[in-house]
Amino acid sequence: MSKIEKRTNKKKIAAVVIWIAVVAALIVGIVLTDPLYSSDESVSDAMEDAVLHEANKVDLFGMQVNPGLISAFVVTAIVLVAAAAVRIFAVPRFKRVPGKFQMLVEMSVGWFDRLAKTNSPHRNSFLGAYIYAAGVYIFVGTLFELIGIPVVATSGVSLSLPAPLSDINGAIMLGCLSYIVILSGGIAGNGLRGVGRTLKDFSLPISMSFRLFGALLSGLLVTELVYYYLALSFVLPVIVGVLFTLMHALIQTYVLVMLTALFYGEVSEPHIRPAKAKGAKVRHHKKETLVNEV
Repeated sequence: MSKIEKRTNKKKIAAVVIWIAVVAALIVGIVLTDPLYSSDESVSDAMEDAVLHEANKVDLFGMQVNPGLISAFVVTAIVLVAAAAVRIFAVPRFKRVPGKFQMLVEMSVGWFDRLAKTNSPHRNSFLGAYIYAAGVYIFVGTLFELIGIPVVATSGVSLSLPAPLSDINGAIMLGCLSYIVILSGGIAGNGLRGVGRTLKDFSLPISMSFRLFGALLSGLLVTELVYYYLALSFVLPVIVGVLFTLMHALIQTYVLVMLTALFYGEVSEPHIRPAKAKGAKVRHHKKETLVNEV
């Protein structure tokens, strides 16, 4: 057996021993601290407060508001400052041969632009800008809860700021805003006819809002449940929280921008009257006949 193989085996054995020691230490910590653990609220109360935010509110200029509103303000400020910094400092330095950051920016902008043009070939300039802004807000806002910025509620309880869209009010507002954008596309493309084509899907803002809220809330509730029980609150919450957050950030960004682009393209598509369409087909047929005869 060569020296290299012996060193490799020693490293493997050392790694296994370290992992066993870590797992054993966690088990010992759980067993020793479990009898000392007590909670002031039941698991149902903790889950209910995670959904409704009625018990632990935050003071904002003398008003008691949900912590999700504070998160929305912070995330909006982060996105605006980052966008301004990129536009002022990064964009003027972009080169013909892109670097890593320039390539990342161009790929993200290009993906949303292609999504808008694919689903709405007639009117897509504003749609591309909106779905990019909405997608960035959803993605950054969902990842924001991983930072865990602590705040003190009016009840004296310390808590971390949640994702803005884990508050039902934030999800409803984003769903309604997307519906208004879809409505504007219908008006711009077909006038009053576009209004009728948009309003027939009156349940769209409700479905978009609750789909977004429900997906983000499921991850929040699972994480809250894991944190509530001490036997599960070692290492596992980190894995669960990160995986659920990343998965929801990617999936919900894609779902909302795709739905918005699809419905926007549907209602903004120019309406062609059957008679005109028939006449156009006849003219096209005559043109083909003439070309063939020539």
